Amino acid sequence: KDVTYGRGYIYSLQYHIVWVTKYRKSIFVGEIETDVKEYLLRTLETLDIRPIAMEIMPDHVHLLVDCKPQLRLSDAIKILKGNTARWLFLKYPEIKKQLWGRHLWNPSYFVVTVSDRSLDQATKYINDQKKK
Repeated sequence: KDVTYGRGYIYSLQYHIVWVTKYRKSIFVGEIETDVKEYLLRTLETLDIRPIAMEIMPDHVHLLVDCKPQLRLSDAIKILKGNTARWLFLKYPEIKKQLWGRHLWNPSYFVVTVSDRSLDQATKYINDQKKK
């Protein structure tokens, strides 16, 4: 739908990204869920990534984002996961006790490109996660 103009290029790149906690532990509940959402939004801003939709589930994160073509997505995801874990363990040290090996995230993630045709569908899917 919308394209962005850069110097010498035009782009429209959206990704649906999902990553889960280690062993699918339900960590993000109550205040922690709200804090993680706010922290991720701030981190996305520093990476110059525009969030379209986001939902924090008890054991995983859904993001729908708009990115510049210069962004190396794997590096951005590594920063999002690593910084969030480090920040969360400092703010809520008791979380480490719930995690075997004291790792917050499963090392893998899921990412799929979203086309103009499927952008509304992906947005609705993410926004409806809490309703399921």
